[in-house]
Amino acid sequence: MRVKPEDGFGTVAFRDHRGYEPPMKFRTLSPAIPPVSEIGFGVWTVATTWWGIKDASIGVSLLREAHALGVNFYDTADVYGKGLGETILREAFGDKVNDLVIATKFSYLWEEVGERTGHGELPQDWSPAFIRRACEGSLKRLGRDWIDLYQLHNPRMEVVRSPEVLETLESLKQEGKIRAYAAALGPDIGWEAEGKAALDKYPVLQVIYSLLEQDPTARLIPLAEKKGAKFLVRVPHASGLLDGSYNPAKHFEKSDHRNHRKELWMQAGVAAVEELKKILSTERTLAQSSLLFTLAPEATATVLPNFTSATQMKEFIQAVEKPPLSREELQKVTALWNGSLSEKLTQPFADSSSKPTPRKAA
Repeated sequence: MRVKPEDGFGTVAFRDHRGYEPPMKFRTLSPAIPPVSEIGFGVWTVATTWWGIKDASIGVSLLREAHALGVNFYDTADVYGKGLGETILREAFGDKVNDLVIATKFSYLWEEVGERTGHGELPQDWSPAFIRRACEGSLKRLGRDWIDLYQLHNPRMEVVRSPEVLETLESLKQEGKIRAYAAALGPDIGWEAEGKAALDKYPVLQVIYSLLEQDPTARLIPLAEKKGAKFLVRVPHASGLLDGSYNPAKHFEKSDHRNHRKELWMQAGVAAVEELKKILSTERTLAQSSLLFTLAPEATATVLPNFTSATQMKEFIQAVEKPPLSREELQKVTALWNGSLSEKLTQPFADSSSKPTPRKAA
């Protein structure tokens, strides 16, 4: 059934022309938007070349295949592919783009820069005028009248605490241009203080969380559950370590987003994977167990794996059919993390002092 913003939402159902109904499960992300599929689609995988997909037609095919398998939640940003992250959804789904639950992001001055080189951050603008301009641009590229979830893209502490930013988002919500808003923490691991502050103002956070990167999100989960806040989880497979796509004999090329990973950390992760395999059920693949681990907290609404092939996509989505991690498995994972894994895999955390807001040069 088609779910529109003004509907009571209910249960989202998907059926193709043969009557096939995929076994997707749904959770509440925000009462203002329809329930979202437990497995969502991180559109940056297909809207940039950073994950190895260089043919846009492959991206369109993967987007459509995901929807056929029950995925209704698509997370993107205006900066991905300099607008492609939004226009590719309209290209893939046409008028049916209104049937999707779409989250997009704003903050970066991507339209003012030339050809981008490397993966460094672009300057950000958090003024009310820019937020409104960015929102109108996203609506136009998406071909929609509303955005389901509008996210601050990598906000620093002064932005998280800014009443002006929050007031602007509330105004856009009252005008019907957005249904809900959130803060996407980043750009990399860390941002614990910013996450705690955001939970006082933003009912949804996007975070990094996986079997191999449990902190600091594990410390934010109890606070989120107390406040009734929800998480979108990204990088659940720790850049290929947990889905079998990382080749220890060949580190990532410079053009790959995952090249920022230190080779020594990835090598430690390879060893950690062998430890995890000893305690996780063989009823699931490691990739599936990794997704179910991120879905275990009550606060998690959806997880955003990186789909790079149809085969991989089917494996990931089939995770919702597998038994969830047992209490014993979760206890063993926690004990392992608090023991040898944490020591081997702890990384320096970024925050607003180590990585201040990138500004436009005067």
